[in-house]
Amino acid sequence: MKTRSQTGPKPLKTVALAPRPSSSPKRKARPKPSGKGELGAPKKPPTAFFYFMEDFRKTYKQENPNVKTMQEVGKACGEKWNTMPFEEKVKYFDIATEKRAEFEKAMAEYNKKKNSGELSDESDDD
Repeated sequence: MKTRSQTGPKPLKTVALAPRPSSSPKRKARPKPSGKGELGAPKKPPTAFFYFMEDFRKTYKQENPNVKTMQEVGKACGEKWNTMPFEEKVKYFDIATEKRAEFEKAMAEYNKKKNSGELSDESDDD
């Protein structure tokens, strides 16, 4: 007589399901987020890396005029940023910190106006 481990697994019983109606889609499409946030709210400032990228892009394009794709420029920029000593990065971190402080101040004013009811959905400050 064979033991349970020597015999193969028993096939599962399958149940026939009713076909789906063809008029409904298989998945419902989710609404995509707009990514804009609230209208009239201050825009978040870039990070230190993006301030570095602005400077680097200009010099890199002058040194390598034959490079046309942003992908190559971005790769070179990332490599340079990763190998750069912290002392050189401080300049960009300072710029980013200043911009971040301005953003937080503007955001505090925006939230104060929003909570007091000065801002409404209909008005645009743009």
